Amino acid sequence: MTITDEDCLTETLAFNEQFEATAALRPPRGRTLDPATLEHLRTNRLGGDTPPVRLPQGRDRGLPGGVTVRIFVPEHVDGVYLHIHGGGWAFGSAGGQDEKLWRLATDARLAVVSVDYRLAPEHPFPAGPDDCEAAARWLVEHAEAEFGTRRLLIGGESAGAHLTVLTLLRLRDRHGLTGAFRAAHLAFGPYDLSMTPSQRLFGSRRLLSNSESLKGSYELFTPGMTPERRRDPEVSPLYADLTGLPPARMVVGTEDPLLDDSRFLAQRWRATGAPVRLDVVAGAMHGFTLFPLAVTEREHRRERDFLAAAGR
Repeated sequence: MTITDEDCLTETLAFNEQFEATAALRPPRGRTLDPATLEHLRTNRLGGDTPPVRLPQGRDRGLPGGVTVRIFVPEHVDGVYLHIHGGGWAFGSAGGQDEKLWRLATDARLAVVSVDYRLAPEHPFPAGPDDCEAAARWLVEHAEAEFGTRRLLIGGESAGAHLTVLTLLRLRDRHGLTGAFRAAHLAFGPYDLSMTPSQRLFGSRRLLSNSESLKGSYELFTPGMTPERRRDPEVSPLYADLTGLPPARMVVGTEDPLLDDSRFLAQRWRATGAPVRLDVVAGAMHGFTLFPLAVTEREHRRERDFLAAAGR
């Protein structure tokens, strides 16, 4: 585990304080999302109050079985990155961060394929994982014909990081596919939906995510499940056999209730013999890469550099 960006700690903590002060002026969201709040979160950019920018470089495409993906293809393609967006399994979209994904595509010379998986509560578990599995299988079968390369990478943020690990496990366990994706990039994911100690102890701080908001997300995604049921490896990958998974880079902030999830998953992943790098960003809250911070620019560079070099 490497603690990064301590030289930016003053700016990062000041942003957290400002975020909390602004959030305190809004009514607490609690565990449930009323239809108006859910629509607002789905319409606007993650972590913001304005719609996301959609670039002409992005192309929506339907895959067999009804899954939709958004594809970015730069002039030079050295690999394909299957991206799975965050949003608590209930909001966010493949078209919600075009600017970041197009920049990643051009800088890392990757075709980026982002999955528009079905969202809870209308489509609870296992709908989202099913869609990500279907998109991954399509890429394994068609990447060379579509993009001219078999070098496949996978990753996502928050709920997307969770779905990334489930996808790799499903490819291995249901289809006998190991090594098809050569590396995984996992940003501040929840890997134990029964709640790790850092999730339970984080409390009610009004940052982007806290103990109550996490509980609410789990109830939307896995309605009716008890914490014991959520420990099933098909739901919480922290409890799965991680043998055969690819090299990975994980990142999380010190002020993220999901800190233990990345720490524990990295330890178990590394125990299988697969290379793992865990970067812990000093002072950063959950979802910090959504905001205009010095640590955000640094993290985007680290992500780009990892994906540009991985799996060669």
